[in-house]
Amino acid sequence: MSRRRRNSVDRSLLMAAFVFAAFVVLVIGGRLASASSSQPVPEVDSSFAMKASAGGMAEVKMGQLAADKGSNDAVKAFGQRMVTDHSKAGDKLKDVAAKEGVTLPSDMNKADQREYDRLSKLSGKDFDQAYAQAMVKDHVNDVAEFKKEAASGANASIKQFASDTLPTLQDHLKQAREMARTVGAPAQM
Repeated sequence: MSRRRRNSVDRSLLMAAFVFAAFVVLVIGGRLASASSSQPVPEVDSSFAMKASAGGMAEVKMGQLAADKGSNDAVKAFGQRMVTDHSKAGDKLKDVAAKEGVTLPSDMNKADQREYDRLSKLSGKDFDQAYAQAMVKDHVNDVAEFKKEAASGANASIKQFASDTLPTLQDHLKQAREMARTVGAPAQM
């Protein structure tokens, strides 16, 4: 092989080795950089997400109950809205949590299950009033928790979820109070 051709082959091999080494450095370096720059979700934010998820599941389940058992049209309509809005919010929260590495509960919490069980034993006006009162109380708490997360959450994605969802929850509270007045239940908590 001629010296000129051998130098050309050597340069080609050297160039290929250099390109390969640069590629490896970029890939490994990129993985290390992304692994070191991804911050764990602060406990306060993951706790908020888990409570919001469990609460949303409870709203859906109780909303289905109200849509089925309510004797007043306002109760039935509110229950259906809870199913629609909280299902949509739950899906958004699942997406955010998955991206942030937060594991959400698969069902509502024990207190909400007890409330569901209590409501499921009622009927007629008793159900309507108890459901309306529970929804006012629950949404007063929800609005406060979502305001807190929207104002001071440390994880940007979860904080944005809270901020985006808050106006809907505030509207739910307004509608829950109207429903409570309609069925003769306490509207303020």
